[in-house]
Order: sequence, then structure tokens, then C-alpha cells
Amino acid sequence: MTSIRTRILAPTIVLVIVGSLLLAWLTLRDSQHRLESVYDAQLVQGARLLHGLVLLRKQEQIDWYSLASTMDTALNHSGQGLSDQPYQAHLEFQVWAADGSLMGRSSNAPKLDIPPGAGMQSFIYEAQSWRGVLVKGNDHGMSIWVGERADLRDGVIKEMLKQALLPTVIGLPVLVVIIRLLLGWGLTPLHNFARQLRSRPRDSLRPLSHEPLPVELEPMRQALDRQLELLRELLERERRFITAAAHELRTPLAILDIHARNAREACCAEERETALGHVQHGLERATRIASQLLAMARLEPRQHISESINFTSLVREELAELAPLALKRNIELSLDASDDIYISGDSVSLAIMLQNLISNALTFAPDNSEISVRLRRIGGGNVRMEVLDRGPGVSEAQRDRLCDPFYSSGNPLGAGLGLSIVEMISRNRGGQVTFTNRFDGGLCVGVELPGESRPTAKLAQRSAEAVAK
Repeated sequence: MTSIRTRILAPTIVLVIVGSLLLAWLTLRDSQHRLESVYDAQLVQGARLLHGLVLLRKQEQIDWYSLASTMDTALNHSGQGLSDQPYQAHLEFQVWAADGSLMGRSSNAPKLDIPPGAGMQSFIYEAQSWRGVLVKGNDHGMSIWVGERADLRDGVIKEMLKQALLPTVIGLPVLVVIIRLLLGWGLTPLHNFARQLRSRPRDSLRPLSHEPLPVELEPMRQALDRQLELLRELLERERRFITAAAHELRTPLAILDIHARNAREACCAEERETALGHVQHGLERATRIASQLLAMARLEPRQHISESINFTSLVREELAELAPLALKRNIELSLDASDDIYISGDSVSLAIMLQNLISNALTFAPDNSEISVRLRRIGGGNVRMEVLDRGPGVSEAQRDRLCDPFYSSGNPLGAGLGLSIVEMISRNRGGQVTFTNRFDGGLCVGVELPGESRPTAKLAQRSAEAVAK
């Protein structure tokens, strides 16, 4: 991909060059037209001036030879103290009587047998182009023609236009160089910013320095700072996960090693079976810890995912999935919900939360008991879910630690992460978890989450689309 400098500089230079040449062409065309008009006006003025001089005397009193010589000298030669001007006009004239006879002309005038047409005209005489004007007098019938060489006049006009175009030709390259230097100066903050990024240590996750930057680069720095912050959080989560996994798996693995040694060194079959039973229980606990750790690792990156979920239907599905575990111990699972309740969230995270809550209730509920899940709408549009069991409940001292990672009480196979995962999911969704002992025995775990009114408009739109299909 081309650089920013090239993307800006190339179109700008092309635009400046094309625009300058177009303006120069329009200016030259208009200037040439105006210069030709000026020279034509000089011809008319010269013809009128000559006509006025002729009228000063009667025709029979005019010495046409002397007049022609005088006019020729006045029009085409410099006087005392005057020098020839590079752009002066070289005028020639001829005068005809009313009968068409030639009365006088300048020395270099074309020898025309008859007067040309009245007004401005152009013609070629002896391979030379001429431009002139004919003025006829109404009182005496004389015809006065004043003209000049058109090719000489065109050469003067072209020379004048060249002189006018010279500053543009010289100034255009200078302007391009100035534009390039200004663009380089304007991109200096970007180069400095890039140099700052390159000079940072490769393992540095510190925020970027808050040196003054142009307003166009400030959003980039803020975005990079946000990405660095997210990366720091991700690495911190990985560090916590690795530390927790190593800490929690070290003890079960050490115990498994002891039981495996005992099984190998057992003196009888009974001791060997006992040791292998301990190994199996240890493996189950290690497997549960690993599963819970992986669940925690999957949850944190999904905390910003949000969709409209039928929470009632999701609870019903999770109860049906865990029903076989409840049937083994003759525990009844029930759902108490008046209607479909919708919330905003992530179905995967909420399913994990429900599995942990119901599994935790199944762990502590006695056989032949009941576990009930209640769903209610409460004030502020929120939704409250309660999981009620007939277990032993919790003490006041235990209640404050139930959501601590790796805290487990009364469950030797537990990893101590289930309620911690529940609390994490609830917190990420703006909710909270409460624990209350039931008056008639058991525990009530309450989870309050932001609700969502039933999306009747969306359902109607989907129904309409389905009917249309």
C-alpha cells in the first residue's frame, strides 16, 4: 500500500499542475484576444487622426508627397529623445480620392489598386499578411486606409504572452517543492509518533507517553492505549489462570501419586482396591477442577457479548439436561415461572451459570428431596432467579467466602470454583448473587439480572418475515 505522503502529495501536485496550466491557457487566450483588440483600436485611432489632418486643408492645397513623407516619419520613426519601443506598432497608410485614384501612401504600404472594403479587414499582399481599417469621409469622398503587417503584430503578441507566461513556468516547480516541504513538515508528528512506538521495549505494555499530538493522531493513541490495557488484562488473566491451575492441581496430583504408590505396594487385594478407589476419587476431583478452570477461561473473553434470550426457556432446557443426575437420587427438579422472561446476555455464559447453580444444589440436597427454580420480574425491569434446595444451608462465616475462588466446604470432590463462576457471570451482566438460609431448612441462592421487556415488535417482524418467505 502506498504511503500517506504519496497519497497526499501525488494528487495535490497533479491538481496544482493541471489547474495552473488550465488557468494559464485561459489567461493566454483571453490576453491574446484583448491585445488584438488593442492593436485594432490603434489602427482605428490612427485612421481617424489621419482623416482629421486631411480635413485641415482643401484637397487641391495638399502636397500629398510631403504629407506622406511626414506621416511616414511620424508614425514609424522615433523622435528626439525617444527610442523604439519593442511593442510599438508600425503603421502604414494610403489615401484615395473619391474617384478611386491614389492620392498618397506611406513608403512601405502595400500597393493596392483599389480601396479595400470599409471597416476592419485582413488580406495577403505579396506573401505578406496585413491587417487594416478603411475610413471613408462623407464630406469629400476620400478613403483613408491605415494598417500594419499582421505577421509582425502576431509576433509581438506572442512575445508579450511568453513574457506573461514565464513567471508561471518558473513558479510552478518552486510551488511543487514548497508543497512537498510543507507536507513533510505536516507529517512530522506522525513520524515522531512512529519513532516513539519503534523505540519502546518489545515486552513493554505501559501506556504511551502523553506528549502533545495533533487532534488527528489523538484517537490513534487512545485506541493503542486501550489495546495495551486489554492486552495487560488478558496476560493478567492468563497468569491468574496458570497460577490457580498449578496451585489447585498440585495437591490432587500429589495425593494421586501417594495412592498410586500405595496400590502398587499393597500387601493384599483389599488394600489395593482401597488405594485404587482413592485414585479414582482423586481423578474425578482433578477432572472437575480442570473443567471449572477451563470454564472460567472461556467466560472472561465473552463478557461483552449480548443478545436477547428467553431466560425461562433456557432454565427449562438446563433442568431437562440435569434431570438424569437428579433421578439417580430421586430428587425432583421444578420450575416456577409465570411467563416467558427475556434478558440481555450471552446464552453460553448463562447456561454455565445455571449448570453450576443446579449442580451445586444437587450436591448438597438430600435424596428424595426437591430443588426448585423460581423466576420473577422485580422492580426496575430486573429479573430475579432463585434456586432453592433442602440442603444443610450455610453459616454466617461461610456465606462471605462462598464466591471466593477455590473455596469449598462440605464437598471433598468440589473444586471451589462453581459459585465463583456464577458470581463472575452475574457481575459481568450487571447483576448480583445472594445467599439466604430457608426457614424450613435448605439454602436459597438468588441471582438478580437486568431484564428485558418481551420483544413483541421483533417477534412480530420475524413472524411477518417467516410468513413472507
